Amino acid sequence: MKNVLEKSIQGVTRWVEEHDYRAYDPGDGDLSFLRYCTFHTHFLRRLLTAAVLRTPFHIRPWIGIQPHTSTKGMGYMGWGYVKMYALTGLEEYRRRAGFCFDWLIENRSPGYENYCWGNHFSFSTRAGTIPKHTPTIVWSSLIGLAFLEAYEVLGDPKYLAVATSTAEFVKGLPREQTSRGTCLSYVPSMQSSIHNSNMLGAALLARVGAHTQDESALLLAKEAMAYSCARQNADGAWFYGEASKYHWIDNFHTGYNLDCLKRYIDSTGDREFEANLQRGFAYFQRHFFEESGRPKYYHDKADPIDIQCAAQAIDTLALFSDSSRDSLELAMKVAQWTIGHMQAPDGHFYYRDLGWKTVKTPMLHWGQGTMFKALAHLLAKVDYEEKSAAQGDPNTTIGVSSC
Repeated sequence: MKNVLEKSIQGVTRWVEEHDYRAYDPGDGDLSFLRYCTFHTHFLRRLLTAAVLRTPFHIRPWIGIQPHTSTKGMGYMGWGYVKMYALTGLEEYRRRAGFCFDWLIENRSPGYENYCWGNHFSFSTRAGTIPKHTPTIVWSSLIGLAFLEAYEVLGDPKYLAVATSTAEFVKGLPREQTSRGTCLSYVPSMQSSIHNSNMLGAALLARVGAHTQDESALLLAKEAMAYSCARQNADGAWFYGEASKYHWIDNFHTGYNLDCLKRYIDSTGDREFEANLQRGFAYFQRHFFEESGRPKYYHDKADPIDIQCAAQAIDTLALFSDSSRDSLELAMKVAQWTIGHMQAPDGHFYYRDLGWKTVKTPMLHWGQGTMFKALAHLLAKVDYEEKSAAQGDPNTTIGVSSC
């Protein structure tokens, strides 16, 4: 299994570097010249975004969308390089990580006091239109967490300073304050209460607070986690959001929630939400995977087979492998299925499998960056388990033969 992972990682990093860290994004329809035909109306902009996102054909070059660099894609690539450096000690991974993080420092959202990031194109959904360069708590928190791991592994204090600044951005966002916790807003311009974004902000605040002894960050992190844990369904699932239009349950947002809750608990030592974590992870394992390892999109429906579901599933299962004996086995099964069915001969990962057609459009963060980071994370876990098994550690979660 290590050889399979290493070959896949080499393939995807080679593809990304040969393409100068440029590809596409599912929601980049606004970069098309067709945006001028929307007359800046939300309905038409949403229609354009959805049409480009869902088309089964690679139409982007035909409607003026050129390959571009994504801030979250660079965050995931930097995060993956850090994990590979921690595993191998190879200087080339440190150098590549530094390149990604320097790029992110230079390409923060303009006009904000603290470090934060968003899309370089407008993005329209049922919730509204987010103008280009508007930072979101999702992109900012994920990138902030990548900077934190870079600080922990590489030891450069500027990375902690960036993450700390990003936490200040999160602290300044609008909040929905309730008797059962506080929800951090998705965007800075209005209150938008979504569970995965709220928990991502809380995870960043908890990890930064643990490093800097920032009591206000730790308190807000707990209030945010209290909000989402109080609204977890009895069976362990979370809706995307509490509003009725957000009542769906999907794979990768559930993975975000679990990662963030685990990071909160690990960072703070606060065990109040331990039962929520266990219930949520059991639901995740039970509902989002087929016997073959193929990851499902929704809890009750497999299609479309989406590369983000695969990447986040591998990452979440690897993260939980220290405490779940079957988590690493499932992570390897998902990775094997994904590499075998969703990775092109040139190394890049396909976007989606619709059943009747595979959408091969190369995305940067949605596929290349997320899969690289997830596979690097899994490789580190497999390497650790192999070494532990070879030394006769009785707590090893998998045997050498499983690899």
